[in-house]
Amino acid sequence: MTVNVDVHFGLADVYIGYLRTNLAVTADPFIASRDVGFVAVSAVTVYELAVKDVFISFGWKKHKVPGCFAEARFERINGRVAYRNLCEEYLKRFGDKYLLRFKRRIAQLDKAAIKAKRGSVINSYNNVISWRNEFAHGGHVPAYVTLEEVIRGYEEGKDVIRCLANCMTR
Repeated sequence: MTVNVDVHFGLADVYIGYLRTNLAVTADPFIASRDVGFVAVSAVTVYELAVKDVFISFGWKKHKVPGCFAEARFERINGRVAYRNLCEEYLKRFGDKYLLRFKRRIAQLDKAAIKAKRGSVINSYNNVISWRNEFAHGGHVPAYVTLEEVIRGYEEGKDVIRCLANCMTR
């Protein structure tokens, strides 16, 4: 049984819905740039919550030992949920079977998204994390990033997390 990661996405989805409803009010470029930053922070926060849930739930379903390991390991991941982190730091610890499954499925997902002219889901996912880091640690987001771009990146990134959850089954 797969972890329902969509419950975590609801937290950011409500905020994004509010912004879309009130977008016409935000004519100030400074406020608009803050909205981009806050969406990126919200997106990565829910990514973190979902990643924690996936790995901790999986660990406990396997056995007490991987369950305890996962709880200790994922207690504080602090934004370290980029694609590379998922593969090299987390999936690898659960075994090549899960790492290879994830890489194969995410490659299929990425290829389909590129073919549909939506762009790479991996790049979109990583971009949102990068924008979050720039905002959270530097107080700014790149001037070229629009609110719609960060929202689209967040939506594409959800597919990466869903793929991860679907791969972490016995």
